[in-house]
Amino acid sequence: MSQSAIWLSEADVASLVSLKDTLGVLEAGVRELGEDTAFNIPKALANFHDASSLHSLGSVMLGAGVCGFKNWINTPQGAKALFILFDANEGRLLAMMEANCLGQMRTAAMTGLGTRWMTNPDVREMTLIGTGRQALTQVAAVHLVQNLKQIRIWSPTAEKRQAFCKEVASQFDIEVIESKTLEEATEGAPIVTTVTRAREPFLKSSMLAHGAHLNAVGAILPHSAEFEQEVFERVGFIGVDDVPNAKKASRELIEYFDKGAGAGNWDRVRPLGKIIANGEKAPAGCDITLFKSMGMGISDLTVAALAYRRANERGIGEPIPLVAKAPVRWTDK
Repeated sequence: MSQSAIWLSEADVASLVSLKDTLGVLEAGVRELGEDTAFNIPKALANFHDASSLHSLGSVMLGAGVCGFKNWINTPQGAKALFILFDANEGRLLAMMEANCLGQMRTAAMTGLGTRWMTNPDVREMTLIGTGRQALTQVAAVHLVQNLKQIRIWSPTAEKRQAFCKEVASQFDIEVIESKTLEEATEGAPIVTTVTRAREPFLKSSMLAHGAHLNAVGAILPHSAEFEQEVFERVGFIGVDDVPNAKKASRELIEYFDKGAGAGNWDRVRPLGKIIANGEKAPAGCDITLFKSMGMGISDLTVAALAYRRANERGIGEPIPLVAKAPVRWTDK
């Protein structure tokens, strides 16, 4: 049995895996979920203080022979994530790695996959609502799958919105339009991606065009919501990355499928793995498609496993010496 593992820093992970890489391995991992050769471990979640949370997500990929957990804390003062990768066959530690960059890539890539599998591939325009720390990678991921030509951007603070528009224009060959109002941003938009820290819903059904696809990315805790319940009246196809996590932490879906007009009808909520594995499509005449991403273990594991393989190939990472056994002391003497 190996007596060492490796430590990968944020810089190491960023040098080893790109967002485009993440899209590829994540799609394969999500397909394995749909084929039942991989599985997630339900999220452990604790909320504390006013806006702080502690999370743990795990998963196993039987074919690849790897498993692991991502653990992270998120507070108004900062956030930190750590991934622990194990060999699922030999029961040994392979790597530990900083996982903030990893998490940002997999979150954006999941939006990319939801868009790829639930949206008309010919669409070249998107509206982005929110300009925070996740927003730029969200643009990059959808651009990779849809080859965007135009993006409209809105967030409530003009100074931040303007700075973000300049950043997008400098990073991508896309026409960038700064929208002064939410209504202006969403009018006629074929894709709308919300990535905000909203505590209360702000997106109304009337703001979404017929045939629009909505990526609801920002609200992943039970106290948060981005879109009004009336949106569900028009949604004909609903996909999520992980149904158990949605049942636990998506206020929007919980209010509708546990307490509202859709109560008891969670079967309408399709896991993206099944959509991919079975080639499921929106029904004819579908008005709005909705993808709700909550975070799941497989999305982190796919990226961590790729980073580990490439680190071994390139000799990257600090060794972590491991002791096979140590005697237990019965007392302090």
